[in-house]
Amino acid sequence: MYFLMIRPQQKRRREAMEMQNKLGAGDEIVTIGGLHGTVVAAEDDVVTLEIAPDVVVRFARPAIARVVTRAAEPAAETETEPVAAEPATAEEPPNPVVDVRKQD
Repeated sequence: MYFLMIRPQQKRRREAMEMQNKLGAGDEIVTIGGLHGTVVAAEDDVVTLEIAPDVVVRFARPAIARVVTRAAEPAAETETEPVAAEPATAEEPPNPVVDVRKQD
């Protein structure tokens, strides 16, 4: 019972606490309510987020669900080969919406 239920739950909680404790200014995060923002300041139990230019809100640390990007981590640059553009066609794609109502 311990290995199936309790241990995995403790591991998830430990990982969440670690993630929340590592928050710093510039991190892009998502709250448990789905709000996206950038960390402006992080105190003991409160994180200040900027959700839009000049709009700052305060959240409790446990309300942070995940970190999208960290400020200290540079964005991963991937080298991609240029893809040749497909020639444009004059045909419109078929409309995926189908009317299934009964017609009188």
